[in-house]
Amino acid sequence: MTVKLNERAYEHAKRLIEEGKFIDDERDAWSDHHPSTRTENEFIEKNGFSQYSKWFLAVNDEYSEAGRRHYEFPYGDFENVHCCGILAAQSRAGQSKSSDVEKAAADLVAAIDKQTRK
Repeated sequence: MTVKLNERAYEHAKRLIEEGKFIDDERDAWSDHHPSTRTENEFIEKNGFSQYSKWFLAVNDEYSEAGRRHYEFPYGDFENVHCCGILAAQSRAGQSKSSDVEKAAADLVAAIDKQTRK
């Protein structure tokens, strides 16, 4: 599997966090907060894969950019970054030895921590 950091999504997440568009939720909340398949499909239909891609910290080059399987490690709900999503991505990236994604997720968690201390 060829999974690598999605730089565009990483920059998008950092920008959203700087703008205060994040939810500082608990690690276990992602199972309740992640977008449903229906929500994802509606977002793709309305905005296309270019915008969809900005919500996933990794891409898998074994799959086409015009398909959902190309995008891995979701971190938000198409409006806000969710800390629980980033923590889930960080954990999964560590398990799959995707160190660049794991480090990026750690940086985003630190950015949220910094914003919440302001």
